[in-house]
Amino acid sequence: MLVLHQRVHGGRKIHSCPECGMCFSNSTYLSSHLKNHTIEKPFACSECGKRFANNEDCVKHENAHTKIHTDEKPFSCNECGKSFRRKTHLTIHSRVHTGEKPFNCLECGKCFSCSAHLTAHRRIHRREAVFLV
Repeated sequence: MLVLHQRVHGGRKIHSCPECGMCFSNSTYLSSHLKNHTIEKPFACSECGKRFANNEDCVKHENAHTKIHTDEKPFSCNECGKSFRRKTHLTIHSRVHTGEKPFNCLECGKCFSCSAHLTAHRRIHRREAVFLV
């Protein structure tokens, strides 16, 4: 168990989601993540009804209730002052100022500032492959 857990922090992420390309250190995490791409979302937030594939994500969402269900935005950009509910959103935003684009397409080399933009871009290549068949 410890070895599996240690992979989370520094090991190779060899299990890749075929839908969005997100990578995981073990197959259990990938299996849990795959539920996000299906309608199998049995856990619901008691406040807003948003559904989740696993209870852990639902609990995280509910614990962050004051930020998610209110307008509280405690994370501010030092460059422009824009505020965010989540630190990860501030991190992504800060790339606007730094020009950092750490997510690159393995097929064409185009780079993106956040993984969601890369995921959307990858769909272009999948559509092109369908037309070639």
